[in-house]
Amino acid sequence: MSEPTTNVIEARGLAKTFHVPKNKDGKDRLRALDGIDLTLGRGETLGLVGESGCGKSTLARLLLMLERPDEGTLRFDGVDPFTLKGKELLAWRRRVQMVFQDPFASLNPRMTAADIIAEPWRTHRDVVPSRQDRRKRVLELLDLVGLRAGDAGRYPQEFSGGQRQRIGIARALALDPEVIVCDEPVSALDLSVQAQVLNLLDELQRELKVSYVFISHDLSVVRHVADRVAVMYLGRIVETGTAEEVFEAPRHPYTAALLSAAPELDVSGARRERILLEGEVPSPLDPPSGCRFRTRCWKAEDTCATTVPESQAGAAHQAACHFPLEPAVSG
Repeated sequence: MSEPTTNVIEARGLAKTFHVPKNKDGKDRLRALDGIDLTLGRGETLGLVGESGCGKSTLARLLLMLERPDEGTLRFDGVDPFTLKGKELLAWRRRVQMVFQDPFASLNPRMTAADIIAEPWRTHRDVVPSRQDRRKRVLELLDLVGLRAGDAGRYPQEFSGGQRQRIGIARALALDPEVIVCDEPVSALDLSVQAQVLNLLDELQRELKVSYVFISHDLSVVRHVADRVAVMYLGRIVETGTAEEVFEAPRHPYTAALLSAAPELDVSGARRERILLEGEVPSPLDPPSGCRFRTRCWKAEDTCATTVPESQAGAAHQAACHFPLEPAVSG
């Protein structure tokens, strides 16, 4: 994949709290995101990984402006999209699109493939103004994602899961976006079909220079597609770095534990030592003080309970940990 030259998205200190029914301790505020710093380069794929409930999808909703942050700033090419209104806001929404997890639920069964792909133009009328041009563009998009012109008049239930996801990708491309958020885009597909869809996304990126935020719990998929990786735990990013850095030499204990649970990732033949975490994932309604991972971490000390660990400013490979793991020294 191409190396980015500039950042298309920059997030600083993003936080989001939801009001939920009170738990047994009377707490009703769930801090889904807490101080997220993130960048996305132009033409880059950023993999976002972590256990269920860590805040990945909430972060995606903020990037898509489906939710407004309570704190922090989000810049898209230097502009805060939450300050835009009217035509400026409508124009901005073309630039960030989404590919959904479930190719069966995300397509309207009463619409043909052509209608689904063309639906964004009903709102953004000036993108493809004439009916003739729309028909031509639909066929171009079908071809771009590996489908035939004859598929335009077929309904979603007439396609396989992989073909449906290709239609979803074509719909996301209809407005010529600069960023596509992919939320578990292959998790509902068979393994062989997953590879086909991932290769398609890679080809589209090289051709169109689009950036991806790729959300997944499948580490093998993330390693295959991502240029950089951000690891999340209980609403915070605990480690960021290139895919090679994070997968080959994790600095945060949580990242190491995740990787140790997926030994098939190690292509060198050497087995990674299995790390068994003790205890349950804490409730996001009542996260631990200091380092949120400390209650499950074998390296935790007293300072971990009192001080929130910070990432190393300016470092390419960062871990928010008081006692980061040292890279293994090869013999």
